[in-house]
Amino acid sequence: MSTTYPLGIDVGGTGIKGAPVDLEKGAFAKDRERVDTPKESTPEAVADVIEQIADKFADETAGQPIGITLPCVVTHGVVRTAANIDRSWIGTNVEELLSKRLGRPVTVVNDADAAGVGELHFGAARNTDGTVLVSTLGTGIGSALLIDGELLPNSELGHLEIDGHDAESKAAESAHVVEDLSWEQWAKRLQRYYSHIEDLLWPDLIVVGGGISKKSDKFLPLLHLRAPIVAAQLRNAAGIVGVAWLADRAARTK
Repeated sequence: MSTTYPLGIDVGGTGIKGAPVDLEKGAFAKDRERVDTPKESTPEAVADVIEQIADKFADETAGQPIGITLPCVVTHGVVRTAANIDRSWIGTNVEELLSKRLGRPVTVVNDADAAGVGELHFGAARNTDGTVLVSTLGTGIGSALLIDGELLPNSELGHLEIDGHDAESKAAESAHVVEDLSWEQWAKRLQRYYSHIEDLLWPDLIVVGGGISKKSDKFLPLLHLRAPIVAAQLRNAAGIVGVAWLADRAARTK
């Protein structure tokens, strides 16, 4: 009998990506599939793409749960906000919708939370006790707060008000690009942001993810914080790996 794996699917504003995940290795069991996010990214339209990806990996994931990330706050399977996705998601019980469509147990979480769980179990935060902040720098600032190996979901720390501004409007990677900031100029903003986080939460470790983490040598050495601050290791795989882990755990504990 062939081995099957949980399926992780990451729903983004431009693309929906999925792959079976080998949870012993913390890596894709097969190359991921990517499909463009529908222009009208309603729940039904996105569910069609998710079903397409699930069908693609039907043999490799037979009988296994499915984990799905969304760029939204998700509480008890219900979408509460909508960023880079159609606002008709708000109020949708997406776990119920997708479980019916796919005929399998479905776990849905915020995309940054999934990435944080991936880094905790298989990446830069592996074997770290205490409080870990996984911070994703991109168009905005995503955050995953993990305490003694457990996720505190939907922390939304990118939206802290600092110096009269929404933090991500000044410190996200998009601000670095749009305002044509030097690495040193951007690092000053990151220093202000992460120092504020430290004063509130006293994390034991900060992990920085997002595409810009590939260039972490340009800005992380410019930051001076109490906690160690390191680059994420799983990069773009973190969300898919993390949500597959969460789906597997949810299925085992039901």
